[in-house]
Amino acid sequence: MKISFIGAGNVAWHLAVALESAGNPVQEVWSRQAQNSRRLVSKLYDARVKPDANFAESPSELFVLSVPDDAIEEVVAQLVLPENAILVHTSGTKSLQTLRQLVEIYSDVAVRTGVFYPLQTFSKATGELDFREIPLCIEASDPETESLLVELAQGLSNIVYLVSSRERKALHVAAVFACNFTNYLLGIARDVTAGEDLDFDLLKPLIRETFRKALAADHPAEVQTGPARRGDLNTLSAHLDYLADKPDILQLYQLLSNGIQQRYALEQLRNLNGDAH
Repeated sequence: MKISFIGAGNVAWHLAVALESAGNPVQEVWSRQAQNSRRLVSKLYDARVKPDANFAESPSELFVLSVPDDAIEEVVAQLVLPENAILVHTSGTKSLQTLRQLVEIYSDVAVRTGVFYPLQTFSKATGELDFREIPLCIEASDPETESLLVELAQGLSNIVYLVSSRERKALHVAAVFACNFTNYLLGIARDVTAGEDLDFDLLKPLIRETFRKALAADHPAEVQTGPARRGDLNTLSAHLDYLADKPDILQLYQLLSNGIQQRYALEQLRNLNGDAH
């Protein structure tokens, strides 16, 4: 399948290469930042930089809209696509219905729509990713388009699912907790160790074991540890005292500790009653 990319950010940087490696030549790349188009094209076999958003004469069958969510309408408003082209976005949150409505508003020709969402964290700084292990979530406006997108996805990944817009939003929320928030907390841990001139590497065996246990368990909650999990109020108080001059981190520590305590409150109460007897 011949493909054009609209947008040249982190997702496009990896997805375009993966699609081309799977035998789907990328024909054109257009980005609102021309330098990003040039950088992506330099990684591809025979793609060219598109100077504008008029794809009316494009040889491509599929157009991948890979731009930030808040830019989707602005970009779709500029697009001129061939009749019966397939336009997909790669967003975790924007619904298929939103894309369909935008196409109906702005396109003068019939365009099929879909979603081609890779559930992974992407950055240009990382090396080439193995798409065989990346879940691809597919949604389409009609059965024929769905079938084409599923076939395309199966050429890239071993993990392909039909996922509704609501389900995809839930996955995206879960991904923010699992990835973005987790990484933010690791950054805080790095700042705390740096504040005492301690080497962050001291925590890495703990971090690796934490993720190993969480991924091996039926539910990560089963392997939760720590003072909040135990109901160890003395240790919690000592930690809060240590963080007294770091109010933002202290507030976050309290919020997370309260959440953990609430989840395990009944079990802690049973343990206390058992000790009493």
